[in-house]
Amino acid sequence: MTRHFLNLGDAGGDALAAMINDAIDRKDARKAWPKGKADTDAPLADHVLAMIFEKSSTRTRVSFDIAIRQLGGTSIVMDSGSMQLGRGETVADTAKVLSRMCDAIMIRTDDHAKVEELAANATVPVINGLTDLSHPCQIVADLLTLIGHGKALPGLEVAWLGDGNNVLNSIVEAAGLMKFNVRIGCPEGYDPDQSFVAAAQAAGAKISVHRDALEAAASADVVVADTWVSMGQAHADTKMDAMMPFQVNDVIMEKAKPDAVFLHCLPAHRGEEVMPSVIDGPQSLVWDEAENRIHAQKSILRWAFGQI
Repeated sequence: MTRHFLNLGDAGGDALAAMINDAIDRKDARKAWPKGKADTDAPLADHVLAMIFEKSSTRTRVSFDIAIRQLGGTSIVMDSGSMQLGRGETVADTAKVLSRMCDAIMIRTDDHAKVEELAANATVPVINGLTDLSHPCQIVADLLTLIGHGKALPGLEVAWLGDGNNVLNSIVEAAGLMKFNVRIGCPEGYDPDQSFVAAAQAAGAKISVHRDALEAAASADVVVADTWVSMGQAHADTKMDAMMPFQVNDVIMEKAKPDAVFLHCLPAHRGEEVMPSVIDGPQSLVWDEAENRIHAQKSILRWAFGQI
């Protein structure tokens, strides 16, 4: 049966833990190596990853490209302006063609339904590189970063400040799988997808929504933020005004635990969702978090091919 990675739940908690352990081992094994050198075992030698980008990307593009190289394979990068998908070819036809030519497909797009349709028609693994609904690959890297800095996941208190977006949906999903809690600070009208919240709560995670940023951040182990306005999003001025009380600043970090850390998936807008003193300060793990995208993608790919 073909393994698709559209959301974290497609793998489950045990597999997610195994992916993180695999990522830690592979990261440790190649310290000081050139980034383009293949792992000793090259577990995906001769495999080709098709990467489709319908949204701009830095970390997803580079991390998946480097990941498949380090696993011994190669990649083909396409965007909507250079392939027939952007000129009216159906998602189903694209899935069938790429399944004949490549070994796996990663797609970064707006519409989650498009990823689901791609997976429904592909005979090779399909990986969600980001949609409007979720961003599971980012959260594997985030969990890897936290564990790498000595944070045990069960019982962890995570504070999210800002928009109830795709990244938050995947954090909430991870909370249910890995048994940690999330306190969400956001203005009314910007809550996360309730299906993710309900599923995490049913799994035993404590998920709460707060309209006060200090209340959400109180005694948190981790504080997380993301950009407030995505590319092309309407009503940006109104949204910015609503979000300003949820900016992560020094006062917010002082409300969290003394050893709390800060995460942000980037790109960041200093002075908006986070102040420079936080993202560039000693509690910030954003650069480790960005680098860990490579190691997370490697383990996601290995899981998709049944190696984990």
